[in-house]
Amino acid sequence: MPFTLRRLFPLLASLLMSGAVLAQAYPTKPVTLMVPYPAGGLSDVIARTVNTTLAKNFGQPVIVENLGGVSGAIAAQKVLNSPSDGQIIFQGSPNELILSPLANAAVKFKSEDFRLVQMIATAQIAFLARKDLPVNNVDEFVDYARKMAKEGKPITYASVGPGSFYHLLGEHLSKVTHIEMTHVPYKGAAPANQDLLGGQVDIFLAPFGKAYDELAKQGKLKILAMLNSERLEGVKDYPAITESKALKTFTFTIWTGYFVKKDTPEPIVQTIHKAITESLTDPAVRSGLEANSQLVAKPLSLMAVDKAYVDGTAQFRAIAKSINLQPQ
Repeated sequence: MPFTLRRLFPLLASLLMSGAVLAQAYPTKPVTLMVPYPAGGLSDVIARTVNTTLAKNFGQPVIVENLGGVSGAIAAQKVLNSPSDGQIIFQGSPNELILSPLANAAVKFKSEDFRLVQMIATAQIAFLARKDLPVNNVDEFVDYARKMAKEGKPITYASVGPGSFYHLLGEHLSKVTHIEMTHVPYKGAAPANQDLLGGQVDIFLAPFGKAYDELAKQGKLKILAMLNSERLEGVKDYPAITESKALKTFTFTIWTGYFVKKDTPEPIVQTIHKAITESLTDPAVRSGLEANSQLVAKPLSLMAVDKAYVDGTAQFRAIAKSINLQPQ
């Protein structure tokens, strides 16, 4: 056997053994689940629905850390500044990791700096309108918006900040209907909801939650449609957007997933993937997510997860390009 091969085989064996040891050893201490928004919001609820079961699967505590700011970019950067050892897992979505770098010149990372390990849930998007907007469905809204634009009084739509998914949805809505609309950015969903309820903004395309269902039943706002392809269980009282004539193809959801730094060792990634996948089958996790109107994600293999992240990145970048989103 050539000398180089004699040296190579022990090296490969050593690497394989060290990888196996690494996977068995991880985690040796509590794991941090980084949530890029303050406590109390939907992202925080998702994390605290999952962390107990995830801790059981890891055999170590999973501590939720909330760090808001710059559309989630501050928390994402903290993960990137930490060792690639899987001790910090980022709970994120296209909002923070795909759109934030496109919208904010201060954000220096790219979506490719992260690796998606597993999706956890998908949020349905509701087409919300102020209670006194003189429309009762999406087609009536489009006619009304066109009329107001011609009168020089374009309708207003809320978002949780420039470059957010909900900003892109509003801009995309304006583009596909060829109707001028005015963007009103807020620092979060809470102030956007407050102004929607107060009648200061016309519409808000937002992640659906049970609270909106209650507000609609109380007559405090209108739910014109869900941006789903069909009526789903739990929201069957509201039309799917495909039931409209003007916006039949305007279907959107947004997913939440768990990420690590892209150079995290493969054995650790596999351990995290296994723990999250097992958590998705836990009845308490499923019921907790469903109670907050989340669609529990279908578990994917790591190869399928990698492809989903690449495809999702391309999709959101295409939407951003179509509305000429520029870093501010």
